[in-house]
Amino acid sequence: MTAPHPPEARRKVLLAPVTVTPAKPLTPSHLKGLLWTDVMFRATAPLADVTYRYSPTTYHLTEQTLGFWEFLDRTQEDLPYASLSEEEIGELYIRFRAGPPPPAAALRPYAHEVESNGWVHPAGERVLRLWSGHYARLGLHDPGLTAHQPPGIGTEEMIERLVALGLGLDQRSSGGPVYLDATRHGLPLRQIVTAEGRPNYLACALRELLPMAPAYDEVVLLYDTELGADYRLLQLVLNRLGPQVHRVPIGRVPIDGTIRSARHGGWQDHTAGALLKAVGTDDDEDVRRLGVRLYFVAVLGPGQAQSFRTDLLRRSLDRARRLLRRTSERGAGVPALVDDLRRHRRDHTHVDPYRLTSSLTARARPTIDRDLLSTVYL
Repeated sequence: MTAPHPPEARRKVLLAPVTVTPAKPLTPSHLKGLLWTDVMFRATAPLADVTYRYSPTTYHLTEQTLGFWEFLDRTQEDLPYASLSEEEIGELYIRFRAGPPPPAAALRPYAHEVESNGWVHPAGERVLRLWSGHYARLGLHDPGLTAHQPPGIGTEEMIERLVALGLGLDQRSSGGPVYLDATRHGLPLRQIVTAEGRPNYLACALRELLPMAPAYDEVVLLYDTELGADYRLLQLVLNRLGPQVHRVPIGRVPIDGTIRSARHGGWQDHTAGALLKAVGTDDDEDVRRLGVRLYFVAVLGPGQAQSFRTDLLRRSLDRARRLLRRTSERGAGVPALVDDLRRHRRDHTHVDPYRLTSSLTARARPTIDRDLLSTVYL
């Protein structure tokens, strides 16, 4: 008699989406990235051991965050941050980004407090708490927005590890900056730490992911398409540590045909709070949660050709109502759900959010399994 095969070991997957700076409202572009990541996380969890790493703490050290906090303390008297809206804080952020960057010396005390004491400016605390409310209404998994989650290594150790991999160029001994050097791989030199010691976003990501990546079979990097060059470099570095590394670029959402960074404004009347008011459906949480995912994932797709349209968002809510009326209790349980999800993987462990979500609206699909909707979308 042949001995039964042992069960297949579950692969370990790390999802590492780009982290939004808590200095402005969540825009349609931000919501799209968050909803894509959420669907991927929930859909992959039945197939693998998934870690969703999203740590605002790690990126507080960037100049755009520390600089904003220094700007607020320097130019604003004691504002009642606990009662400000995210839009009001976002308007202050626009003013900050319109001016000259602060000198490195002005940011050192702020960096020390962040690193040593886990300090967060009251404006940042307020924005993160408001975002937590949006997450709850949208049914988003909260990976620890308001938690203190420092990276596993410091800047010095990150630089040492990068140099040991043959991918770091440290010129600080001669008064220069630190570079991620992948020129031998045909990629451009990229400064990650200034001569004054200020790290950029990529340096912070390396502090977080260099110690984490070796423990995983697969790392998935989800990011704004505008950051493609940096994420190609990040993929190259992490590949050297053992896991399979996949990049998932997600296009921004134009507003009235224009793609603009949040630091320039243009998000007024298109923030997460405004969109939640527009969609309503307070009496039907399932419709809201499924409808926004149908719109931001299946309708907008991975690209950035379509502008945000409230009418199409409302149509997606109507479609969600119809889909929820077509649900069935298949009774087959976990095996059937796993089979459903596996069909929407490619040559990787994680589930493709676009393929899975688009399949819900296929005309040939007469019913939708309630287990699938409950696990991934509701």
